[in-house]
Amino acid sequence: MAAVAARPVSRMLRRVLRSSVRSCSSGAPVTLPRPGEPSQPATEELSRRRQFLREHVAPFSAFLTDSFGRRHSYLRISLTEKCNLRCQYCMPEEGVPLTPKAKLLTTEEILTLAQLFVKEGVDKIRLTGGEPLIRPDVVDIVAQLHRLEGLRTIGVTTNGINLARLLPSLQKAGLSAINISLDTLVPAKFEFIVRRKGFHKVMEGIHKAIELGYNPVKVNCVVMRGLNEDELLNFVALTKGLPLDVRFIEYMPFDGNKWNFRKMVSYKEMLDTLRQQWPELEKLPEEESSTAKAFKIPGFRGQVSFITSMSEHFCGTCNRLRITADGNLKVCLFGNSEVSLRDHLRAGASEEELLRIIGAAVGRKKQQHAGMFNISQMKNRPMILIELFLMLQDSPPAILSLSSWDPLRVQDLRHRMSFSNQVATLWKGCRVPQIPPLAQWWLGSGSLQRHYSSHRDSATNPKCLSPVSPAPATHSGPLPTSDQLTHVNTEGRAAMVDVGQKPDTERVAVASAMVLLGPVAFKLVQENQLKKGDALVVAQLAGIQAAKLTSQLIPLCHHVALSHVQVQLELDSTRHAVVIQASCRARGPTGVEMEALTSAAVAALTLYDMCKAVSRDIMLGEIKLISKTGGQRGDFHRA
Repeated sequence: MAAVAARPVSRMLRRVLRSSVRSCSSGAPVTLPRPGEPSQPATEELSRRRQFLREHVAPFSAFLTDSFGRRHSYLRISLTEKCNLRCQYCMPEEGVPLTPKAKLLTTEEILTLAQLFVKEGVDKIRLTGGEPLIRPDVVDIVAQLHRLEGLRTIGVTTNGINLARLLPSLQKAGLSAINISLDTLVPAKFEFIVRRKGFHKVMEGIHKAIELGYNPVKVNCVVMRGLNEDELLNFVALTKGLPLDVRFIEYMPFDGNKWNFRKMVSYKEMLDTLRQQWPELEKLPEEESSTAKAFKIPGFRGQVSFITSMSEHFCGTCNRLRITADGNLKVCLFGNSEVSLRDHLRAGASEEELLRIIGAAVGRKKQQHAGMFNISQMKNRPMILIELFLMLQDSPPAILSLSSWDPLRVQDLRHRMSFSNQVATLWKGCRVPQIPPLAQWWLGSGSLQRHYSSHRDSATNPKCLSPVSPAPATHSGPLPTSDQLTHVNTEGRAAMVDVGQKPDTERVAVASAMVLLGPVAFKLVQENQLKKGDALVVAQLAGIQAAKLTSQLIPLCHHVALSHVQVQLELDSTRHAVVIQASCRARGPTGVEMEALTSAAVAALTLYDMCKAVSRDIMLGEIKLISKTGGQRGDFHRA
C-alpha cells in the first residue's frame, strides 16, 4: 500500500522535471531559461538534475513489482508472428496458424502500451517476432520508441536475413542493441536447421553490425546434441579477433519443436568442452538481472556466454515481461497463462484500469518455472508465436576496424561450394577445427560476393563434395565368423553385448550405397537446380549426422565417440546414379561398421527425399560394408 500511495509523488516528480527540462534529438537535457536569466550549460543542468533525482528517488512501480519483490524493467514486444525462416527449435515444420491481422496489435497500440510501461519504470525494450525486421514500419516504430522519456535501451532480436539492408536506418532511428540468431557456421547445416537458404545474408548482417560500431554484437546459438554441439569451439574461435558475444543457449521445450532431454546440451557440459581447449577461460562478473553466465579468454576481443534456462534457471532475478504480437501479456516465457491487453485497450480501458490489469498479472507470477521436464509436457505457444531467442544487455556502440583475412579460394565447376573437408573437419574430435572458410570470409572481408565450387578429378570422373579419394581396398581373406548371434542371449531374447572388458583399439569402417536417380533427376542434381536446394550437400550432412546418431536409431548398438566421419558422393553419369561412400573412425572396444552403414543408408534416403518431387522411379541399393579394420575378429576388405 505504501508503494501505491507513493504513485502521486512519482507523477509529481515527472511533471516537475518535464516543466524544466526537455530532450533534444541527442538525448541531452536542455534547460528552458526564464526571460532575463542567463542560460546554464547543459552539463551543469544535467548534474543538477541527477542530484535532484538521487535526493528525491521515487519508488519503483508497484504494478511492475511481483509478490517476490522482482522489479520488471525490461519489456519484450513481438512485432509480428511471421518469419522468413523455419528453425527446427522454434517452429513446427508444417508452420503455425497465424492470428488474423485484425487481431494483431496496430502500431498505435504498440506505442501506447510501450509508453505506459516506460512511464511505470521500464527502461529497456526489445523488439522480437517472429522476425521483427519483416514488419514494414519497424524503423518508424524504433524512432517513436526513441522519443519516450526514460527509455534507455532499444534492442532487436533478429535472424539477420534483412539486417544488413535495414541496420543503417535502424541505427539512425535509435536502435542501440542487436542480437543475431546463428546456430551453425556450416552453410549446408544452416539450410538444414532453418529449412531455408540465407547463410550468407546472416553473415553479411553480422559484418554490417560490426562495421557500424555495435560492440559487442551478440550472436545467439541454440545448442542441440547431434546437430551443432561439435561447433562450440568454432564459435568461440570467432571471438578472438571480433567484438562478438557468442551466447550458447540450452535447447528449450516449446509446442511443436519435439523437445527431447537427450537433445539438450547442458551449460556445464559446454563449459567443460571449452575449458579442455582453453583452460585459461575466466568467468566475468554477472550483471544484475542478467540471464547469461559470461566468460572470456584472455587476449580475445570478444566473449562467450551461456543461457542456462533449463539446467540452472535464473528465475530469482527475472525482470522481463513479454507482449505477444496479438497483444497478450506473458509474465513468464515458459508459463501458459496470458492476459489480453489488446482487448482491454480496444474496449476503451483507461490508463489506471490497464495498470490494475497489468499489476494483477505481474502479481500472479510464480517464483520459478516448472522445470524442464514439466515444461515439456505443458501446453504453450510455439516459440515463433512468443518471440525468437533470447536476451540482450546494453550494447553501447564503438567504432571497429576489421581485421583482414584471406578471401576464400574457389574452383569452378557448376558454381557450387565444396564443403567436404570443412564439414569433415567439424566432426573431428581430436583437435580444434578451424573456422569454416566461408564464415571466416564473410566476417573478415568487405566483399559481398558468393562463390560455389566442387572438386573434380577429371572430365569423366567428377568427385562431388570430396577432393580426396579413398585408397583402393584390398581383399584380405574371409572374415572369421561366429556360429552364435551375439545380440541374442541364451533364452533367445535380444540383448546388448557387454564390451566392458574388451580392449580399446583403432576402428575404421567404410560402407557404400547407390541411388539410381534416372536422367531427369540426375540432371537437376548435377546442375544444382532442385527447388529444395543442394541435394548433394544436404545428403552429405545427413550422412554425417546419421553416423553420430546410430545408437539412437539401431536399438542394440553401443554409443561410439567417433573421431572422424567422412561422406563422399560421386556422380555416375553412365547410370544416372549417385554413389555414396561413408567412412567412420573411432578408438574404442567396439567396431564402427554400423555407423558407416547407417551413414551411407541415410545419405541415400536423403537423396531420395530431395528428388522425390521430380521422380518416384528412384531406386536405392547396394548398401554394403566395404571394409572394416580393428578388433579381435580381424579385418575385412570386400573384393
